[in-house]
Amino acid sequence: MGLDPGLRRLALGTLLAAYPGPVPPDWAVDLVAEGLAGHTLFGTNIHEPAQVAAGTAALRAGRADVLIAIDEEGGDVTRLAHATGSPWPGNAALGAVDDVALTRQVHEAIGAELAGLGITVNLAPTVDVNSADDNPVIGTRSFGATRSGSPPRRRRVEGLQSAGIAACAKHFPGHGATVTDSHHELPTVDVSPAVLRERDLPPFAAVVDAGVKAIMTAHIRVPALTGDGPATFSRAILVDLLRGEYGFTGAVVTDALEMKGAAAGRRRDGAGGVRALAAGADLLCIGAKVNAALVERVVAEIVDALTDGRLDRARVEEAAGRAAALAAWDPRRHRLADRGTGSWGYAAPAARYASRGALAGLDRPLVVQLYAASTIAEGRVPWGLGPHLANVEQVGVVAAETAPATLRELAAGRPIVLVGRHLHRLPGGAELVDALAAEHPVTVVEMGWPGRWRPTGVRAFVATYGASHANGRAAAELLGLTGADQRV
Repeated sequence: MGLDPGLRRLALGTLLAAYPGPVPPDWAVDLVAEGLAGHTLFGTNIHEPAQVAAGTAALRAGRADVLIAIDEEGGDVTRLAHATGSPWPGNAALGAVDDVALTRQVHEAIGAELAGLGITVNLAPTVDVNSADDNPVIGTRSFGATRSGSPPRRRRVEGLQSAGIAACAKHFPGHGATVTDSHHELPTVDVSPAVLRERDLPPFAAVVDAGVKAIMTAHIRVPALTGDGPATFSRAILVDLLRGEYGFTGAVVTDALEMKGAAAGRRRDGAGGVRALAAGADLLCIGAKVNAALVERVVAEIVDALTDGRLDRARVEEAAGRAAALAAWDPRRHRLADRGTGSWGYAAPAARYASRGALAGLDRPLVVQLYAASTIAEGRVPWGLGPHLANVEQVGVVAAETAPATLRELAAGRPIVLVGRHLHRLPGGAELVDALAAEHPVTVVEMGWPGRWRPTGVRAFVATYGASHANGRAAAELLGLTGADQRV
């Protein structure tokens, strides 16, 4: 016996799925026609603008008000520019520049580009306060380490939504104090609700006040409020705190339910979705690796829960209604023609605000890039100074496997520019820098979250607060390593 058609459509209306490849397969379009709320686009779906626009048009042929979401944060997390790196400085760089007008302009431009491609929701901005230096998943995705970054967080929401793109602020109630990655495990933030209100929640209050259309949950555990489970499954977080105390009326979107912080090793089915809906979530991100069979398993579990009483029908109808309202918001999506190309993003300050030492006089140095793994959120996006160098030799090494003497020999008397990401927590990174600088002229370019660490004995230190293509170009220009044709 098949599923009740009405209940199946209701369940589908709460789901954000995904599909492989550059062209939406038939099943992805068919599910949209049958009531699926929408799809999230990932790097595997992105080849070039015309192809993306054709794909979103194909989805819209299934149903005109389909939600089409993407993680386009600017900076280190980009899907549109995953092959080259983002042309925009990210949150940390904008936070360091501290120009709220610039922040709004950058995100108007990002929104305009998304709108021109037929995308409707940006799973951004990240508004977490990166209060932990060793945070492995937020870092440069944050505007800063204190709550004082609330105004630019607000301007980013306003910029995106002025271009007709619904913003989805994340990760409620704040992922910035964690030292583990919720893609891999369930992080714990063991603080009182009072600490959350003082440190982590002000940016969310700011974006709610700015009219943000959606907020994404965090797969983090806050024992005082969530017990042993994640915030995504906590009514105290999603209803009592977010809706009751902070007055949010838009759509609550889960982070990907395939992440270990939510799945905890369980089989990928609809159990997590049922728990999230019951807790107050409205739109369930199934994950990145999705097929028709997985969608049907999730739907079947939700329908079973509706049938056996684990889920109240009125709660799921409320969730599907909020998802539908998100899809219906601002149907006049438009492109801001003078902001949509991304070229002027390179003119935005990205590395000129956090430097010390002698930056001039680098005569054809050896550029050494230290290998650094990417997070799942970032993906394998190119980074560094390499694309912007003119007549400059570059080598790549693993810090923990490289002796200072080896680099001095390669440099053959030339100065060394050492480029890294999160050097203070890269195995062997800080030690290599200090040992090399003790006997050789070294300039350090930190393209990750610098935290409080600073190298000793170096010729100069530059922090870019991000590793986007724009950040890399700004750093190369600052050091005088680019050719004239590199400048915009």
